[in-house]
Parts: sequence; structure tokens; C-alpha cells
Amino acid sequence: MAYTLEQLNAATTDEAVAMLDGLYEHSPWIARQALASRPFRSLPQLQDALRRVLDEADAEAGLALIRAHPELAGRAMQDNSLTAESTHEQDKAGLTHCSPEELARLRQLNADYLARFGFPFILAVRGPRGIGLTRGQIIATFERRLDNPPDVEFREALRNIHRIVEIRLADKFGLDLTLGNDIWDWHERLSVHSDPGYAEQGQLTVTYLTDAHRACAQRISHWMRDCGFDEVEIDAVGNVVGRYRAERADAATLMTGSHYDTVRNGGKYDGRLGIFVPMACVRELHRQGRRLPYHLEVIGFAEEEGQRYAATFLGSGALVGDFKPEWLDQRDAQGTTMREAMQHAGLCIDDIPTLRRDPARYLGFVEVHIEQGPVLFEMGLPLGVVTSINGSVRYRGRIVGMASHAGTTPMDRRRDAAAATAELALYLERRAARDGDSVGTMGMLDVPNGSINVVPGECRFSLDLRAPGNAQRDALATDVLAELAAICQRRGLRCELEETLRAAAAPSAPAWQARWERAVEALGLPVHRMPSGAGHDAMKLHEAMPQAMLFVRGQNFGISHNPLESTTANDMQLAAQALRHLLDALAHEMTR
Repeated sequence: MAYTLEQLNAATTDEAVAMLDGLYEHSPWIARQALASRPFRSLPQLQDALRRVLDEADAEAGLALIRAHPELAGRAMQDNSLTAESTHEQDKAGLTHCSPEELARLRQLNADYLARFGFPFILAVRGPRGIGLTRGQIIATFERRLDNPPDVEFREALRNIHRIVEIRLADKFGLDLTLGNDIWDWHERLSVHSDPGYAEQGQLTVTYLTDAHRACAQRISHWMRDCGFDEVEIDAVGNVVGRYRAERADAATLMTGSHYDTVRNGGKYDGRLGIFVPMACVRELHRQGRRLPYHLEVIGFAEEEGQRYAATFLGSGALVGDFKPEWLDQRDAQGTTMREAMQHAGLCIDDIPTLRRDPARYLGFVEVHIEQGPVLFEMGLPLGVVTSINGSVRYRGRIVGMASHAGTTPMDRRRDAAAATAELALYLERRAARDGDSVGTMGMLDVPNGSINVVPGECRFSLDLRAPGNAQRDALATDVLAELAAICQRRGLRCELEETLRAAAAPSAPAWQARWERAVEALGLPVHRMPSGAGHDAMKLHEAMPQAMLFVRGQNFGISHNPLESTTANDMQLAAQALRHLLDALAHEMTR
């Protein structure tokens, strides 16, 4: 029978420690110290208290805890001397049924890992959904983490222990993860659709209006109908729009959502999490037969990433009247214009101007998004409240020098375009770091027709400069461009530079940020406020209405735009609960 928090709060310390027995391998001291924070009003609050005890312990205590864990598929499993919890977990991942080849590989990895780090490999083998990783996934993770520096791997081992405890707590207290599990499953089912050339390699790529993109739109629209939305349509730019009507037809509307396109060989959660979390909330409202005092509009934006055409935020931009007609003449890599792609998809181009929303009829826009960075992951926090979306400016540049023979051109006579670009890249790194929260990236470098024995006469590059405020962004850009001019003058080079994007910073509306903060507090979690370095659909909607965002922790050091992008069903569940709290609190505000 599952425990309840009421029982835990009412128990004596010894009784409560016994209730939490088995969370940590042979380390009851963690539970004992965490229980000093009783009473707990939520399971996430209890888990956070346990995390803080371990995070505040010294390195020796952490090392002892790690060493208390058994090897995966190791001697303890063969001798049947694992704890009941470890036996269940290793069995769930199929480690008790390894082939001889898999067992030999795991034994070798265990030996290599122990020799490198001095402690056993720790992995939450039940995975992000709690149903168990495959043996192939376990081995691939093992191999990848062998390359980590020792201090990084030490912290990663502790983070996996936190995840193991999260799963064990859910089992002990009978936590219902239906929302999180369903959201996780939607991501998995949508990820089967991928563009040709990538699908065959098992990679996820969904770019604007490809067959895979249109299949995703159809799948999302069907799921929206299943969830109980009153109206579902695919609009003139390919956005999937679901509306859950209010009690009164003349009510205002709250908009939420995110994008369903992806970068090339990307992750499953970037954007799509912000569609599926509100979908789950609408499903619960529909099942309860409950209406809100405002319309809820959930939008799967058709395009945000700018992968097929040089037009970012196409889906959300259309809603604020920022769809540029000249985009229609852009061609993709195969020569297909955007106009032709839209016509082939059956979209009515003439209707695009009608998509513009009237801000007077909207309460605001809220967005749930995976963080796409390491902050929440490293802090051990499942949710973060966004304070502002960074402003950005992008350039494409070309430095022109003189190509010459690599063997005969003296070093002091060279006009090396690549060396100048490298010098700028190093300056950019130093200058952005000086601000603390600015970032600068030279993500593209190319020496056209370069040869190993030729001094580069041309180098093409990109610049991506971002900062929390427009003034800070502009100061960074001014300094970088001034340094570029100085480098070229000193080296006798010529530079061409084109600004390709300028996006204003989008600070969160204070009232909406406060609503997110109260939603996180209501779950018993600490509120962490943070800026967003990445751009999001919210920054386009910011041009027309107040907005605020909630971040959800990413796994694997928060990596994104990468197949390793991941989050857990538990964190998705918390995001859905936070959004549901915001929706309910807003309803209460409007009916007081």
C-alpha cells in the first residue's frame, strides 16, 4: 500500500526514516536530515528537501553514497545481493537478461569506468518515462559518459541518484503520473515523422511544409479533437489552432502554444512540449465538464526554426501581422519557392493577413518550453520562471584577403582571411564573457575552395550576438564590429557584413511572470528566475500582447538541438500542474 504525505508528516522521525528506507542505497542519513524540514505539502517539496541535503553535504559523503551503489549488471546482480529496489530497476531495464556479448561489454565498461573515476557508474536505468531504458541505450550512455572529466562525472552520478530517488518516491507514494506519461508518449509518437534523408538514419528533422511537417500537423489536430477542443483548424500558414471555448462567447482569450517544426537532427521536445502540456490541461478540463471564464487558444506554430527558408517565427509572426510577402519568393535547397510549398500543402495564401490577432481581445500569451540549457539541470530544479527573452542580432560576413602559396609566402607578408576571422572569434569570446550574461557565437566558418597548401584569401562567417537587454546587445555588437574593422585594417583585408536578423529583447510581463511564480510555489518548489538565451515564439507575441514563459528542465546537461535532448515524465507532469494552476488562478481572478 502506498504511503501518504499526511502519514509521513505525522510519523515519528524513526518511523518516517523507515518509510523512506530504500530511497538511497544504504544511506538513511539523507532522509533523516531532510525530515527536519517537515511538514511537506507536496511530494516535489519532499524531493527537493532530499536533494538539498545531498547537495549541501561534503564531497566525501557524496562519494560514499555513489560507492554504495552496485555496478550495472555486475557481481551483485549475479549473486542476487542487490537491494530490492536495485533488483527491480535492473530487471526493468532488461539487465538481468543480457546476451553474452552485452554482458561482456558491460563488464568491460564497468572496469574502464572504475579505473578512470574510482567509483561505480550510476544511471537511472528506468529512464525518463520510468519504464526502463533499453540495453542499447544504457551501453551508449555508458560509453558517452566515459569521456566526461572526473568532476563533471561525479556530479552527473549524483544527479542520476536524484533521478533514481524521484522514481522510487513516486512508487512509494503512489504518484499518479498520467499527465506526464501521456505528454511523454505524445512526443514519442510525433517523432516518428521525419524528413527524407533523416528518417532513414533515425534522425528527427521536420522542416516547414514537408510531408513529415504536414503529417505532424494532422496528428496534432487529431489529438486536439480527442482532448475535447471545440474548434481545431490548420490556418493559412500551417499553424494548428485549437480553441476551448469559454462560458461566454464574448469572453477574452488566453493564448498559449509553441512550434512543432525542428532543426535538422534535433530533439523531440523543443517547441512541442509547449503544445502538449496545454493539450493535457484542456483534456482534463473537458473530462471534468468545466469551462473557464476565458477562451483558451492553443497553437502549434508551423515554423520557428528557419531551417527550410530564411524566415524565422513564420507561424507566430503571422499572428502579429509580421508575415512578409517577399518571403513567398524564397527558394529552398531544391529550388521550391515558399509560395509553391504553401500551394502544394493546400494553404490559402490570400488569407494570411486575416490571421493577425486583435490584441484587445487577448489577455496575453504564456509558453511552456524546455530550457535548452544546463542551468536547471545543474541546480536540480524541474521548473524555472523566465524573466526576459534575450535580444539578438545576427550577421553574415566575408573577409577578403589574398590567396597565396603556403610554402613561399612569408608570415609577415600574408593577407590571411581565415586567421583574421579566428582572431575575431577569440575577441568575441572574451568580449561577451565580460558582460556575464551576454553570449556571442561564430557558428559558421568557411574558406571557399580552400586547400591545405594555400593561404586563405577569403573566409565567410556568421555572428550571433545576444543579451538580456537591447542596450547591452547593441553595445556588444558595436564593440565586435569595431574590432572586426580594426583587425581588417591592421592585416590589410577587406570585410563585407550583412545584418540578417535583429530581434528586440522581450521582458516578461510582470503580472504574468508573477502568475507563473505562484504556480511553481503552489507545487512546493523553489522559484528560480532566469533569462532565456534562446529565442521563442513568445518574443513575437510580445509585440502584440503581454507574455511570460515557464522553463522545464532538460536532461543530459540541458542539451538541445540535438538527439540527446530529453526531459522526464515527472517534470512534464509538474509543468502541466503549474499551467493548470495558472489557468485556475486566472479564472479565480476574473470571477472575484
